[in-house]
Amino acid sequence: MQYGICNLSIVPLRIEPSDPTELVSQVLYGEIFKVLEQRKAWSKIRLAFDKYEGWIDNKQYLEITEEDYKNIKSQNHKLSLDLIEYVQDKDNKLYTIPIGSSLNGLELLDHTFDGSYTTLKQDKGNLITTAFTYLNAPYLWGGKTPFGIDCSGFTQMVYKLNGYAILRDASQQATQGQALSFIEESEPGDLAFFDNQDGQIVHVGIIMEDNYIIHAHGKVRIDRLDHSGIYNVDRQIHTHKLRVIKKII
Repeated sequence: MQYGICNLSIVPLRIEPSDPTELVSQVLYGEIFKVLEQRKAWSKIRLAFDKYEGWIDNKQYLEITEEDYKNIKSQNHKLSLDLIEYVQDKDNKLYTIPIGSSLNGLELLDHTFDGSYTTLKQDKGNLITTAFTYLNAPYLWGGKTPFGIDCSGFTQMVYKLNGYAILRDASQQATQGQALSFIEESEPGDLAFFDNQDGQIVHVGIIMEDNYIIHAHGKVRIDRLDHSGIYNVDRQIHTHKLRVIKKII
């Protein structure tokens, strides 16, 4: 088994080993992973954080030892907190990194970092404050940053920045936590899931106070939430059908 670490800011994770194929997620700076299959130009990887799999360009990561992988994996997550920051290499060259980048591999990469970071679990009430950091970020299928993010990437990153691990896709996240019977039972920070006509979970958002929800739809936005689903305040229509509310923490 081989192992790797992302040494660049935001690297695409694709469904197939080819640049034109679907972006399924992104690998942020400092994330570590197992290499499941290696080809001439691409590697299939499994991320350590959420076990998500996809293909990454071989030119966009560094191989590390199993010992380094296990050492980093055993540490508490040290994550950058500013929207955009920089790390500096031994030649004083700068690399931009987005919020939520992992800083546990700085020594291994021989990089230095002087910005703000978090290492501890935060109170559940801080989830909404963190969510506001992404407000108006454009929607991007597979995205995980304020420069482009999808609905489940948004919820995963908000929870991750507060010290909680949830899975990558909305359908996966819906398998976690405790189901609530009514909106009135929910608290700010709980997750609401929405399905399509076939009953498949296709969307997720974070519940706020007073029947509001923050979610990624066109952009990260705030809309109303009722027993039918999400009511878009701009278009004045329901855009998503409520399936279930989950208390994760």
